[in-house]
Amino acid sequence: MKYMATYDFMESVRITNQWLGASAKAMYSYPVFGLTANPMIQMTAAWGEVTERSFARMVVKPDWNIDSVVGADGRDHLVKINVEVDRPFGDLIHFDVLGREEMPRKVLLVAPMSGHYATLLRSTVLSLLPDCEVYITDWHNARDIPVSDGKFDVEDYTLYLVDFMRYMGPDTHVIAVCQPAPLALVATAYLAEEDPAAQPNTLTLIGGPIDPGAAPTEVTDFGRAVTMGQLERHVLQRVGFKYGGAGRMVYPGLQQLASFIAMNSETHATAFFDQIVATAKGEASDNDRHNRFYDEYLAVMDMTAEFYLSTVDRIFKKREIAKNAFEVGGRPVDISKITDVAVKTVEGANDDISAPGQCIAALDLLTGLPDAKKASHLEPDAGHYGIFAGRSWRNNIRPLVLEFIDANMTHSKRSLKRSA
Repeated sequence: MKYMATYDFMESVRITNQWLGASAKAMYSYPVFGLTANPMIQMTAAWGEVTERSFARMVVKPDWNIDSVVGADGRDHLVKINVEVDRPFGDLIHFDVLGREEMPRKVLLVAPMSGHYATLLRSTVLSLLPDCEVYITDWHNARDIPVSDGKFDVEDYTLYLVDFMRYMGPDTHVIAVCQPAPLALVATAYLAEEDPAAQPNTLTLIGGPIDPGAAPTEVTDFGRAVTMGQLERHVLQRVGFKYGGAGRMVYPGLQQLASFIAMNSETHATAFFDQIVATAKGEASDNDRHNRFYDEYLAVMDMTAEFYLSTVDRIFKKREIAKNAFEVGGRPVDISKITDVAVKTVEGANDDISAPGQCIAALDLLTGLPDAKKASHLEPDAGHYGIFAGRSWRNNIRPLVLEFIDANMTHSKRSLKRSA
């Protein structure tokens, strides 16, 4: 599986399916077929349209599509996306709302590096922009990063977060979503020992596997059952000749996508069949619910092999963070050293990725933090996506997170908020 030709073969299969879809759409859209009363002609053209769009989206990084936000003055303010820190494997970007006074709440959203781009949190960003200065980690696709830029594993990820927190300063409120939750916790503990003045005000951990062993799911079962040798043999490939990262060992996005879809294959098959029927009837649109979801869901990115393997080995198998035994550069990071950063955990009762119990385990590790600075929330009937981007986030969780931020804001920032 580790040959560049294997990676290129997967890309060739994707391009072939995109071409087949485009060909079917073009062929069966000829006016002459309008003389034939056969619904299969419309269905075939619709199949081609849906297929072409789906396979084309797999290699396209989605746009943020955040152009403006309504301010407290009732006016639309343009949004400019600025790269604040430029690094090989990921940037720190800021959604700068033009013509608006700086908001007292300065939020760092830590996006997952788990197969999708940071744009997966677009709706989360949109919901926070009216009330916060929003920054986010914008991770890069490993296939585009030259081998000369070196490795990137969980320790490097942690140090990136440390650098981003230092850059933003101590009046920052960190919100880590899903996969990066344990590493954001470790990065905060690292700062507690190395640079206490750079620690954030608050740390909110949403649906993250702090202790994967606390509540089994399909994800944790897979992590325990598979061996590291099996992963190295069967899921890793070298980036092919087409991309800037040619020769880099990665866990390919297309392979990850196949795994995502296989976990809920019946649901996805039904969704695509319904979309084909709707397209054939002329009821589908370019920006309908199906296309909005799958344009993002199908856009996948490669992860570096060392990041994927170290995540499985150290976070899921050895549970180093759950045991407070994580090291960065050979130096132990003690989570109990966090003594004055308020920490809140958020879980969904129906989360089948990071089940309830996995994230709240962080609070037991914070033995040096007063109980008054600890908080948790379990959202009833919410799944994994809902706790950071769905209805549960918008209606219930977001207000609670903002209240938590306000309750633990420094005195100077509280004064700024009251005067704003």
